[in-house]
Amino acid sequence: MLSAAEVSMDQGAEDDAQRKRNRAKLWQPPHGFRPPPGQRVRVPGSGMTANRAQQLMQEMAAEDARVAGMRTR
Repeated sequence: MLSAAEVSMDQGAEDDAQRKRNRAKLWQPPHGFRPPPGQRVRVPGSGMTANRAQQLMQEMAAEDARVAGMRTR
């Protein structure tokens, strides 16, 4: 349900900054929430999976190859 709300909010955002603000509002803990002492709260989406990191490296390699091809012309 939150995912659908996030998609809906992303579609209505005007730019990336607005998307970031919307996502921060959506995932913030409820008012007055305090984690148990000594326990850290991890916000969903704050890390990167190994698959996403590999995909990002492939995208960057493709972009590098494209840019390098532009330089040789």
